[in-house]
Amino acid sequence: MGEETVDHKALAVCMIDISSDIRRKSLNETGLRPISNGVLEILRVVEGHPGVTVAEVAARLGRQLSNVSSQLRELVAAGLVTRVKDSSDKRYVSLHPTDESRRIKSLLEGEWAEALIAASARLLPEERQQIAASLPALQRLASFLSEPEMALPHPKMPLPQPKNT
Repeated sequence: MGEETVDHKALAVCMIDISSDIRRKSLNETGLRPISNGVLEILRVVEGHPGVTVAEVAARLGRQLSNVSSQLRELVAAGLVTRVKDSSDKRYVSLHPTDESRRIKSLLEGEWAEALIAASARLLPEERQQIAASLPALQRLASFLSEPEMALPHPKMPLPQPKNT
């Protein structure tokens, strides 16, 4: 059995299209005010990694610290993220989602699922089975992509080789 070739460009475009269309079609159903992609990405990092720092959020998203800080102020003002200062080192601030943030996340994810249910109902049964079978691999791929930017080697760059000591 040979290794199958994946058209990574087609996969990437398809994933972006699906993501954009799910967000567009589902946001209208929630009654929530629109949330920009950049703010939503920050919120998802904080929700997925409670206690994360601003610098860690910026690294995970490959963004400038100042831009992330500005958007985080917006999330704090909206009551979606709390900042907690470390009791032993006041310079260290961790970020945590709020109950309202978790409510919005649940609402959005439910609407995203509804958009997919409606679209996938038009697929053939075997196509739905193929998608279901690929979910664990896609979840694993997503976990690799969510790692901080500096942790992802560029495919055209050689990996650092250990030095002989």
